[in-house]
Amino acid sequence: MHGVARVCLRVRSWIGLIFLVIIGLTLAFGLRSSRASAAASTPSGPDRVAVVVVDYTSYEWWLIRWQDNEVVCQIFTDHEGLPTGSDIYKACGEVLYNKWAVTPACEGLEQGDVSSSCPGYYLHFVESGPASRKIGVTLPAPVVWVSLEGCASVSSTNYCEQPPTLVLSGEEPLPNEKITGIQGTLDGEPFTCDAICTLPLKATGEGSLSVDFWAYSSYGDSSQPFQAQVRVVENAEDAAGQSWYVDVLSTQWAGAPLAGCAQTWEAFPPVGGPPAWLTTPEELEGLASDIPYAYLAGHLILQGAVDVGNCPDEGLLPGGAASPCGVEAARPAVQEWQNRFDEMIFKTAQDTGIPAQLIKNLFSRESQFWPGILTSLPEVGLGQLTDNGADTALLWNPAFYEQFCPLVLLDSVCRKGYPQLNASDQATLRGALVRSADAFCADCPLGLDLRQADFSVSVFAETLEANCGQVGQIIYNDLQTAPGQVSSYEDLWKFTLVNYNAGPGCLSIAIEATSQAGEPLDWEHLSQHLTTVCQGAIDYVEDISQ
Repeated sequence: MHGVARVCLRVRSWIGLIFLVIIGLTLAFGLRSSRASAAASTPSGPDRVAVVVVDYTSYEWWLIRWQDNEVVCQIFTDHEGLPTGSDIYKACGEVLYNKWAVTPACEGLEQGDVSSSCPGYYLHFVESGPASRKIGVTLPAPVVWVSLEGCASVSSTNYCEQPPTLVLSGEEPLPNEKITGIQGTLDGEPFTCDAICTLPLKATGEGSLSVDFWAYSSYGDSSQPFQAQVRVVENAEDAAGQSWYVDVLSTQWAGAPLAGCAQTWEAFPPVGGPPAWLTTPEELEGLASDIPYAYLAGHLILQGAVDVGNCPDEGLLPGGAASPCGVEAARPAVQEWQNRFDEMIFKTAQDTGIPAQLIKNLFSRESQFWPGILTSLPEVGLGQLTDNGADTALLWNPAFYEQFCPLVLLDSVCRKGYPQLNASDQATLRGALVRSADAFCADCPLGLDLRQADFSVSVFAETLEANCGQVGQIIYNDLQTAPGQVSSYEDLWKFTLVNYNAGPGCLSIAIEATSQAGEPLDWEHLSQHLTTVCQGAIDYVEDISQ
């Protein structure tokens, strides 16, 4: 049989950048406007379908009737090996396919025999040869990116010592094409500019202004419309009034990373930046801590990593935690251990946007940085991942699911999406994710696979991001508005910790009760509506958010 079919593209050089993934974009923005129309006119959106000629090897097969060796159907495939049932069904129709599918093997044939009384049909390979076909592909569309001029990123916000300017930069991904202009509205006022716009910003106070923008291309179409919300607040501590804090919420933001989950919730962080527990320090050393964890000390003592020869109680209490003597003896080891994951936490925060201090505080509360199984409960790792937690991560963080699933299941299965998998495949995936967070290793030093523990840091960050998304949807379902319109950024993170710790049922009931009582959707009021079985989340949130 011939080798695997080789595919090549015979197109002009600029097609080399085509993404060979057909992406359907349905834009409901009305009829295309003239280039000469007002800046506030609605753009047409991308219109970039190209026809590509693909060369491949064609394989011809015949479906032949045993009774009289009559060819009843021709089948052409583009793959090596026998035609699949789908190939036969498409080429020959349902009736012939059904007859072929129940044809038994024809026994007792002599080599070279061309006639038979056997019933049914058989396949016969005829030949293979070069062929080509035309396919439609969607070319990458123009985009517009948002940044600020003359500002520096400080604690997930932007600090500007000169009047802030919003910069819109058009990008045309196709060679030999260019951005011919950018249009839009700034706080309702239309603007038009070339491939780069510089828009002076005025102070908004605690409110914000809206920016709608899009780009036109020499290709003959436009980008899709984009949006941004911009808040500009004068620095109250600057007596001269010569500095500002600027925050931008947009999918097109190209500056320093936004405050974690701010875009998901459409919620601005507090003016001047989030509180310390929701920040990532400028330097790794800012994560260092020195807390005398009794349970961590107990595990280190049990594993023989601490000398407790001078402790009359062997350094341990009956429950497995370190005694006061054990805590003191283990202090240097405990300090070193609780900071050994800081580098991975810091890197993960930079990669995902989830605040580093939040991740570390969560590990502190959940496991005291001991990444094995702490109890008989099915909770594992630094952040004590459960089966339900894994379900949340895979369901509410699609980007993470797309990365993780092919490590466990076939690509063809993963492409269905997590909600469409059968129960068995979902369970397999959840189990694999939980195991990936469990660093217990009976044959490893200290009983831990520390490489597995390092890997799990990103798993817990992705799980937190999934919880952000779920919290946002719960609020929207109940109040039909963006979370940032009804709750503060800090309170939304506290709700996310409730969701992580107690589950979406506890959070949903509390949100609904708070809303029905006509009270503000903040932590002070929501925490009072957590049911009895959910109230353990209050101490959990208060501990992590200090």
